[in-house]
Amino acid sequence: MRFASATIQGAAAWGIVNGGRFYIASDRLPHQTLKEAIGARALEEAGELCDRLSSVALDGLHWDPVIPNPGKILCVGLNYDTHRREAGRASTPYPTFFTRFADTQIGHEAPMVMPGLSDNLDFEAELAVIIGVGGRAVPASHALEHIAGFACYNDGSVRDWQRHTTQWTPGKNFPGTGAFGPWMTTPEEFGDYKSKRIRTILNGEVMQDASLEDMIFSVGALIEYASSFTPLSPGDVIVTGTPGGVGATRNPPLFMKPGDVVSVAIDGVGELSNCIIREAPRNNRRADHFYQTAV
Repeated sequence: MRFASATIQGAAAWGIVNGGRFYIASDRLPHQTLKEAIGARALEEAGELCDRLSSVALDGLHWDPVIPNPGKILCVGLNYDTHRREAGRASTPYPTFFTRFADTQIGHEAPMVMPGLSDNLDFEAELAVIIGVGGRAVPASHALEHIAGFACYNDGSVRDWQRHTTQWTPGKNFPGTGAFGPWMTTPEEFGDYKSKRIRTILNGEVMQDASLEDMIFSVGALIEYASSFTPLSPGDVIVTGTPGGVGATRNPPLFMKPGDVVSVAIDGVGELSNCIIREAPRNNRRADHFYQTAV
C-alpha cells in the first residue's frame, strides 16, 4: 500500500494513494497525522476502510512531505562507493550520519528553493526509510521489522555552505531544500529493496543511476548503528545516502538553477518531482560577510 500526507482545503490530512486518488484516512480515524497513525499501528485498519473513505483526485493535490513532523531525520553521507570516490573521501568502518531539520522539507511538486546566499544547489537522490516500530539497539537481523515504509528523497545540498567547515549541517538545512515524497510504500509492496534502481533526472536527462544494492552500509546496518546511539521512534526518517553523479563533482560542476525540474525515481516506490525557484529577495549577504579578521 501507499500512504501520503497532504493539505486539503487548508487542513492537514493523511491517507491512502490508490488508482489515481487520495483516500482521506484522517477523516475516519482518530490519528491526525501519518506519524501518529504509524505509531498507533493503524495503517492496516486504514487499508481495510479504504473503499469507505472520501477521496480526492491526485491531480492538483497539495502534497506535503510524507512525514511532515518527524522527530528525527538522520541522513547518511558517502554511502555509495561511487559517490565516496568522486568526493575524494577515504573509506571508513562506520557510516557517516548528519541531521536535517523537519522544517526544511517540502513535498512532491512543491518548489525546491535555491537560497539567496548561494548558487550551488545540488541534487542527491536517496531512499528514505520511515521507522514503524521504535527501539534502541535494534540488531540488523531484525531491522526490517521496524520499517513502516520507503520513499523517495532529494537531499538538496548547498555545496559551498556544506564545505565551510568539516560539519555539513549548514549546507543541508536551508529552507525548502529537502524534498520527500510523493508517498510511502509499505515493505510488502516494495519488496526486496536491493533489487531496485534509483535515479535522478534533471530536465529530462539522467544524472544519477544506481542499484540500491550498491549501498556500502545496508538499510539493516544503518538502523542498527543509528539505534545504538539514539532511540528510534515511529515516524523517524533515515535518508540512506546518494550514489555517484552529483553536480558538484562534474567537470564543469552542474548546479540546479531556477526553472529546472528535478526528479528522483526509485523502482517500486515512485517518482518525486520538484521545480527550482530562487529565494525571494531579502537582506541576504554572501558567506564572506561572516569571515572577520582577528584583532
